[in-house]
Amino acid sequence: MTARDLLSTPVERYAQRLGDDRALLGGAGTSADALQRRIAARESDHLPGALAAVVASGALPRAAALVVGARRRFVAGTAKSYGHAALLAGDLAVGLSHVHLVDGATVPVLDVLSEVTGTDVLVAYSLRRYRRETVQLGRQFAAAGGVLVAVTDSPDAPLAEVAAEVVVVDTESASYADSPTAVVAVSHVLATLAAASAKGARRRIATRDRLAVELGLYL
Repeated sequence: MTARDLLSTPVERYAQRLGDDRALLGGAGTSADALQRRIAARESDHLPGALAAVVASGALPRAAALVVGARRRFVAGTAKSYGHAALLAGDLAVGLSHVHLVDGATVPVLDVLSEVTGTDVLVAYSLRRYRRETVQLGRQFAAAGGVLVAVTDSPDAPLAEVAAEVVVVDTESASYADSPTAVVAVSHVLATLAAASAKGARRRIATRDRLAVELGLYL
């Protein structure tokens, strides 16, 4: 069992990494300054290695090819991972069509699972402690014949065994919360790879830019 396994919950990580000194999170004084410097330094040191490991695995180009080759693209995540899913879905939709963020409202899980085909892909963000909703969705999607891409933090994560492609991102952190930094960076790379290889992406992006100007969307 690794040190990471022993620190599986936020409260365990808080006790181990931040201790009982409440002044560390007080937002003032030398303790708060020291803490912010330590967290910032850890993130800066961690990101290059985390990205290098993902690049070396070759998972991102394979995942991008699955996304581009699909007829419909679904992206899902629960709780904190919903933010990662929304970010990827937003970026993918700029260059690709038929991108759907599974949010339980406008795109309900039941609607997705009841119409899965072999030409559909689901990119599911499943990070520890691995929310049940995302794991169930991913497993059911794969069982129905859809193509599952799992973005997770361990090769032993629940969705790894049923995914067509697994993107493993190191989320090691000096905080009570696992780091989202590398996950965001990996999502950015994945969206860029997909847009770069998708037919019609440049035309789609140009059309969106024109429409944004006509609608006065931006200051």
